[in-house]
Amino acid sequence: MSGLLFESGEWTFDTLKRTYDAIEEIAVGEMGLDPYPNQIELISSEQMLDAYSSIGMPIFYHHWSFGKRFARDEKLYRKGYTGLAYEIVINSNPCISYIMEENSMTMQALVMAHAAFGHNHFFKNNYLFREQTDAEGILDYLNFAKAYVARCEERHGLSAVERVLDAAHALMDQGVNRYGRRPRASLMEEKTRAEARQAHAEETYSDLWRTLPASVKRDARSDSREPRDPMGLPEENLLYFLEKFSPSLRDWERELLRIVRNIAQYFFPQRQTKVMNEGCATYVHYKIMNRLFDLGKISEGAMLEFLASHTAVVYQPDFDDPRYSGINPYALGFEMMCELERIVTEPTAEDRACMPEIAGRGDPMAVLKEAWANYRDDSFIAQYLSPRLTRKMRLFKLTDRSAETEYKIAAIHDERGYVDVRPALARQYDPGLRDPNIQVTSADLRGDRRLILTHYLNNDVPLAERDAEAVLAYVGELWGFDVELKGVDRNDAQRFSYAYSPPKAA
Repeated sequence: MSGLLFESGEWTFDTLKRTYDAIEEIAVGEMGLDPYPNQIELISSEQMLDAYSSIGMPIFYHHWSFGKRFARDEKLYRKGYTGLAYEIVINSNPCISYIMEENSMTMQALVMAHAAFGHNHFFKNNYLFREQTDAEGILDYLNFAKAYVARCEERHGLSAVERVLDAAHALMDQGVNRYGRRPRASLMEEKTRAEARQAHAEETYSDLWRTLPASVKRDARSDSREPRDPMGLPEENLLYFLEKFSPSLRDWERELLRIVRNIAQYFFPQRQTKVMNEGCATYVHYKIMNRLFDLGKISEGAMLEFLASHTAVVYQPDFDDPRYSGINPYALGFEMMCELERIVTEPTAEDRACMPEIAGRGDPMAVLKEAWANYRDDSFIAQYLSPRLTRKMRLFKLTDRSAETEYKIAAIHDERGYVDVRPALARQYDPGLRDPNIQVTSADLRGDRRLILTHYLNNDVPLAERDAEAVLAYVGELWGFDVELKGVDRNDAQRFSYAYSPPKAA
């Protein structure tokens, strides 16, 4: 009698359950992974496209940009210009994994190992996700956010809500707390607070308020919210500052900013751990699928199908290849995980000199789980990129100075160049250097109410002028008064300045 979990590409729910149980036995029983409980959901290609459009979440509020994205992706997919992901996984408890109905049974096994155990373990155990996300409350909070936005559209009009959401979405990357985080309430507490505030507003609402002139209402609101305490400038979180101190926003508009800010913070760890997260999941699915084959539970044909897909995922085009678009996070992450396993089990003299704390420890899963729990991309690369992998991937450091007419190869993958290549690559993944450092540095709430933002240039690289002016207009709409954005270099010399003045009311 065959011991195979499946013998063809067709799948049934019984086959999926049997395969999931076998994968779980290896992932948890043998590898010692610690995931959230899993919820596997089968969806069609159209549902996958819909999940794409709403940033991969099962519940989300409505916005015109999501429909636009759906129409674009669907057209590209139907014409064969692009494919779809085999899965989407959500950082929640239970962890939700979407898998495509169109996948073969081999691919269903691969994506369950990849998402339901690789990504899931990383979400639950990495310190950034533990500190900055609330897996327990995210789905309830998204349900609240969807209902709240819908109520605002009914009460205040679709265009008024979209105006606020457009501006908030444009500022999402500048709406997170990168350092020195404030104490975080759970998303369930956020939901309860917002609902209580909404109920109080409805109970105390007086229809006479709408008969007052607009200027009187604005002055009354701004005077009542004049902060007694300092604003804590400079402030890096623009959405937080606008939510708390904008002289022109109404309560429901501030709540919309708060919703977008909470969602931006929820996704921020994923931006900082792309290499590690995908590397962890790819390493996990690679080990599990090979173990299933060794145990005689999948056939040679299934193994060949898996290897073809896996090889495509971790393929890294050369820098002069037309397909090159940067370093593939799957390739770099997977190679680094495999390299750590080799250093722990079969170290060379070079490894012992470079990483004496882990070389020869003999327990690769313990080392990998420590790394997955305690690092983000930039610190992981700075700590664990080995000389051997630098040579294998033929990494080099390129210097590009605006004052010079030619590029310069500053370091290559040799013994001397390695000490420069590793920190240079790590810096590319440092969010403090990758994202523009823009802070609120001045706000006059008692005088002309002018808001000043300062961009501290990194390596003298300015903002794209068109984008800077467009986003500044969104800031001005939320602030309601004049806004200035100035760029300064490391010597505090001003390099550029943009200004925006909202149109005067008729």
